[in-house]
Order: sequence, then structure tokens, then C-alpha cells
Amino acid sequence: GANISVIMTRASTKVITPLAVEWASQKDVITDWGGEMSQLEEFDAVLVTPASRNFISRFVNGMMDHPLLMTCSAARSRLTPILFVPSMHKDLFDDPVTQELLDRISGASILMGPYDEGRYKQPNPVQIVAELCHAVNHNSDSKHFAITLGANRAPIDSVRAIQNASSGETGWCIAEHLYRFGHTVTVVAGKTSADPSFDLPVVIRAGGPDEMLAECLTVATSNPDGWIHAAAVLDYYTKPLEGKKPSGDNEWILELQPGPKHIKELSEYIGNALRIGFKLETGVSVDQLHKRALDQIETYGVDATIANIMEEMHDPKSPRAYLVTTEGMT
Repeated sequence: GANISVIMTRASTKVITPLAVEWASQKDVITDWGGEMSQLEEFDAVLVTPASRNFISRFVNGMMDHPLLMTCSAARSRLTPILFVPSMHKDLFDDPVTQELLDRISGASILMGPYDEGRYKQPNPVQIVAELCHAVNHNSDSKHFAITLGANRAPIDSVRAIQNASSGETGWCIAEHLYRFGHTVTVVAGKTSADPSFDLPVVIRAGGPDEMLAECLTVATSNPDGWIHAAAVLDYYTKPLEGKKPSGDNEWILELQPGPKHIKELSEYIGNALRIGFKLETGVSVDQLHKRALDQIETYGVDATIANIMEEMHDPKSPRAYLVTTEGMT
């Protein structure tokens, strides 16, 4: 959705033609100097990907022999976000000179991609765009959000366990959205079958209900501005048997005990942080769902509840979820 200007270095035109890039971007491509000096426009951000060692060296040492270097220099003086995504062979990256250049970079951020086949390659394009969005949108008004997601799992013997049904997909989407908009995001993730579309900076894995609560209490010491409780916390579990329950027995009766409510346990540690809870019900009417969501708000002091009826979640004719506050339900 962004308006983009494309500048190609001379080296890049040897790899792909400007005509092909023009067709892909639907924009005129700048490859050389021009009288209009469009490279000096005020951009919201500058992305250099891939950033070769040669280009990084020229940027660090203030060279100005190409429109892209002029763009980066002007952006640096305006404090415009600049993101470099280096790509090179490992031998070049391990050269002490390369490390010195990266250490000397001023006014730009570095995003490293995966190491594979002897090279540092480009990250997933979704990752690059997410990091660029975060850099553009991050400012003094940005907040810190803690998000719990996924399912809890608890053992019942040494090889078996009980677990809630939750993929974590909704929580990942929320975390990604907030990160792209410049906020700091801390994720406490349980068991998940869905994966995020890019790597978030802080993801704490905590599959068990007690483990997740302990991690949340630790995160609370950093005073997040908001909490989004999207995890499917295991409300009932039991002390596991030692060893394995023999498979030949006719029955196995489990007596489950209620575990601590995470939202309640965290209440005294989160101060005035904004809190959003989740409520999943089955076999209830919308009015009953509304009442139970209001009960959560009143009992645990959350600011809003995202309420779901399981039978409606995958029905295209029904709402995906309801947003409930003390002022009503939408």
C-alpha cells in the first residue's frame, strides 16, 4: 500500500534489467543522475536490500557517487529510518573489515537474513517489510504489549498429556499487527500449530499452564502498557503419574483440579495497563455469551473481552467474534 520510489545501483542493473523492475513496481526506476533530483524527496523510509559490502562501505565513508548514496545521506540528515539488509558470502562477512563497517554505520539499522549454503541470504520478504513498517511507525507514543497465545498442555503420565484446542493463529496475527505499527511486543506462546508469518523479536515459549503463568509474572515486571490474553489456558489438570500408565488397563479415571486463573493472578502486578480477555463458549446463545463476557470484565477487571461461540467461528454467515465492553457488544 505504500508509494514507492525505486533506485537501482549500477551493480544491480547487471543482475536484473531496469525494465523488469519498472514493470514489477509500476514506477520509473532511477539508475543515474537527473536534473529533477527526485532522490532528494522526503521519504518516510529508505530500504536497501540487498546491501552489498561495497555499498555499505561507501555509505559509511560518505561517498556520493550515485543517487542512492545521496538518498541515504539526505535521509540520515533528516533522521529518516534507513534499513540495510546485508547479503554476502560468509568469508566476506567474517572479514574484520566488514564487522568494522557494520559497527560504524550511523543513522541506519541492520537486518540480517539466514545463513545457508555458505552465504548470508535475504530474509523472507514479509520479514523485511515488517521490520521496515516497525521502523517507520515506532515513535515516542509507541506502547509495549504483552500477548499470550496458543494452548496449554499438562502431562497425565510420563508419555501422555491433556491439552486445549488452540492453534495460536489469532494471537500471532494480533502480535504481528501491533509490531508492524511500531509497538514493542512480548509474546508468551504455549503449544501452537500455526506459525507467525515472520520472526517476532521476543517470543517466550511456555507450554504448561504453571509455566505460562510464571513467565507472565516475569514479563509483568517490565510494566507493559497493555495485555492481550489470547491463550487458551488449561483450567483443569492433575498431578501426573510417575512413569507410564499400562496400556492394558480397562479404564483410567482422572480427577482434574482447577488451576489458577491467569488473568486473576496477574491483576495485582499489571498496574493500570489496558487488558483484553478472550472468552470461548460452546452451545450458548449470543445473549448468554454476552453475559459471560461481562462477567469476565466485572470479575477480573479487563477493559474488553473478545467473545466467541465455537460453532460460529468457522461459519462464514456468522460473526467471527464479538467485542464486548461495559458499553455493549459489537
